[in-house]
Amino acid sequence: MSVASFGYASLRSDKLDDWAEYGPKFLGLQLVERTRSSLKFRMDDRKQRIVVSAEQAAPNAFGWEVDDTASLDALAGRLEAAKIPVERMSTSIASLRGVREGIAFADPAGTRLEAFHGAEISDGPFVPGRPISGFRTGTLGMGHVVLHVKSVDDLAWFYQDVLGFGLSDYILKPFKAYFFHVNPRHHSLAMIETGRNGIHHIMMELMSLDDVGQAYDVASAEPGRISTTLGRHTNDFMTSFYARTPNDFMVEYGWGGRSIDPKTWQPVEMTYGPSLWGHDRTWLPADQLAASRAMRAKAAADGLREPVQVIEGNYEVGAGTCAWWDGVRRGQ
Repeated sequence: MSVASFGYASLRSDKLDDWAEYGPKFLGLQLVERTRSSLKFRMDDRKQRIVVSAEQAAPNAFGWEVDDTASLDALAGRLEAAKIPVERMSTSIASLRGVREGIAFADPAGTRLEAFHGAEISDGPFVPGRPISGFRTGTLGMGHVVLHVKSVDDLAWFYQDVLGFGLSDYILKPFKAYFFHVNPRHHSLAMIETGRNGIHHIMMELMSLDDVGQAYDVASAEPGRISTTLGRHTNDFMTSFYARTPNDFMVEYGWGGRSIDPKTWQPVEMTYGPSLWGHDRTWLPADQLAASRAMRAKAAADGLREPVQVIEGNYEVGAGTCAWWDGVRRGQ
């Protein structure tokens, strides 16, 4: 697999003032640079992970990290063999992105993608914009991106056959969505078939469940900020909520994402829909919203449960036992 992780996002917006507030004070990002036309944010040891630009000529772009120059050249070769035009990043663009070198291209729907290696590391520690425990990034990347697409079938071949993404799983009801991995994070990319193209959401995973709960309180204090209520997913087991950004897409703010083994993973259809509980998506069309609620009700009626994903050292085993529950587990 040539792509190693989702490395960065470059976002176009004419609402820099709003992003300058939203990034640090809600998401907890560190604003490290502001000019008249752009903002740069950190979320870990990298010099930057998110750039927001007001320049008209700066489209949304997603950066996918590869290991080295040889991997970048091999990817460029596969793209060219698939008749996908490839541009080498200029020195100035690579500097703007905070990487050693990269290439730019587009998927068949026109979404701008970039591949790179040699991301710059900051000299100082990450300083969050508000008190949080930090983001789960590292080799897993900055999170995941989910795209609105007109047709999953028209795009899946490109991401799988050309870029080397693996299919994690998929749902067909209440809407069609496919999930893809490039490393042990359950998915770094997903597509939702909505009849249009664009960003659906970007996911950021926190190191503590309390970070998510406190952000939910912050968002609840601002009418209209929460777009999808707190809930837990059926496939990556993430406990999260979705918040509106200053742009026309959402941020999923979550904890407890599942890790998989890409070498042995087998994709399946998720027949209970996208969420075990919660995640009420009031922005869905009425028929899909009703179907989504019915699927969650069925999950509850069937007693569907999934293990909680925890990180070593970030939990304590509760004291005491429950005789009734222990008996149930033993089949008594």
